[in-house]
Amino acid sequence: MTLRAGFLSRLTTTFIYGRVPLAFGGLVCALAVVWGKNPFLYALGVSFLFISMGFDIFSAWAVSRNLKIPPLAHYADRIMDKLIYSIIFPAISVGAMWRLYQGPDVPSNPERLHAIFILILCIAVLIRDNFAHFMRDFSIRKGDQPEPRELTTLRIMVAAPVAAVLYGYAFYIPGLEKNALFSWLALFDKIPLRVFFIVEIIFLVINFGSMARFCKKYGTLCLDEVCMENDRLRIRILSFFPNTLTVMNAVMGLLSVFFAYQGRIQEAFLIVIGAAFFDKLDGAVARKLGLVQQSDPDDDSVKISLGGILDDIADAVSFCICPGWIFYIVFTDPAIKLGFPIPASVIAIFYAVMGIARLVYFTLDKTPIPGKFKGLPTPGAALIVLAPILIFYQGFASEGEVSNAWAIFCSCWMVIIGFMMNLYPVHYLHMGRFMDQKPKFAIVSSLTLFAFIFTDYFGYAAFALLLAYLASPFVAMISAKK
Repeated sequence: MTLRAGFLSRLTTTFIYGRVPLAFGGLVCALAVVWGKNPFLYALGVSFLFISMGFDIFSAWAVSRNLKIPPLAHYADRIMDKLIYSIIFPAISVGAMWRLYQGPDVPSNPERLHAIFILILCIAVLIRDNFAHFMRDFSIRKGDQPEPRELTTLRIMVAAPVAAVLYGYAFYIPGLEKNALFSWLALFDKIPLRVFFIVEIIFLVINFGSMARFCKKYGTLCLDEVCMENDRLRIRILSFFPNTLTVMNAVMGLLSVFFAYQGRIQEAFLIVIGAAFFDKLDGAVARKLGLVQQSDPDDDSVKISLGGILDDIADAVSFCICPGWIFYIVFTDPAIKLGFPIPASVIAIFYAVMGIARLVYFTLDKTPIPGKFKGLPTPGAALIVLAPILIFYQGFASEGEVSNAWAIFCSCWMVIIGFMMNLYPVHYLHMGRFMDQKPKFAIVSSLTLFAFIFTDYFGYAAFALLLAYLASPFVAMISAKK
């Protein structure tokens, strides 16, 4: 080992062990801020968290360069993560509640919602962390050695920065911008609440995706231990995972309506995208686990399973009832004064009924076409009707005025899409499978949406991409002719 490599190895080991004292120092500073509102201790706590994040990034870089680090340091790194998460994230959830009542004004509903959402996020982080350690330790006992760098990208790129920024936001002291020495800390108070919501929603989805990855990597070892060659028990346990994803689909739909009630339409739209992701994932997981029976073309009987019923209920909640409900919430808002009445309740009920009819047909259809949908699928329909509503509401929120023409378009668009869902001779591509087959297209479209997600043009970008999906029947016809 060269002198430089030896120095970097010792420095990395020091950084790995030094993160816990920094996190504990951040906790002590947070408690002191809650007690005495000392700006110096607040600045010190924020500095501790950002220095800890820097140590984390450096240690991950050192591991990626294959520097020789003592084996104990690799295991200590995981224990340090567990300790840091157990210290920082509960402190952040307490700080978010404490912040609500530090200003002179009564906290608004979005601020209350944000504090509750931070608590949910912190619980999810701790669950994911304990679940990850359990799965890794179980695999080690079975003789499988996990990679030392496994999932460090999640921690480095997302968890540590999110924790540091949320710490700065949660324990911010009102009036700090008037202090010349600590005025730079006012940046944490100037970040829009919408940005926090978007980052936290993405972080929440990443945590669930991380747990799914651990199940995929180590789930077979656990099942072999639990089932003991009992195939029936194995199928029941495996069915739990796609059914859980299906339930998450419905929960995301209800959460979207809750956000819409608080006037957070963009966040509600993002959560519906999350519901569509879970809808895609539950079917993919069920096929991957061999729980989907291949249909027999000679069998005319309709087979209805518990998983299918749960999937239909979740889709009805997230993609039929939820868009109609959000439409009703927006166009019955007393602050939005149109020049003419809109029968919002009638349109919302019509859309929900047409979506449910589409789901019933999909369940009872005896001749499905692999890779295609008969009629516009409900997830795509939900997103394509919510995008214009998002554009309308963003225009109202930024300019304080409403566009009567766009309101008419949104109302007519709901009715048109309701009919398009039930035009069964028109066949649309299965977007989930298409994106799996075309990963470059999936990456480009995702990056395009992410580029606009923090701007007022997010609704336009999403609407343009979704309009392109409406052309998929013509693309399928042209490709079939070729």
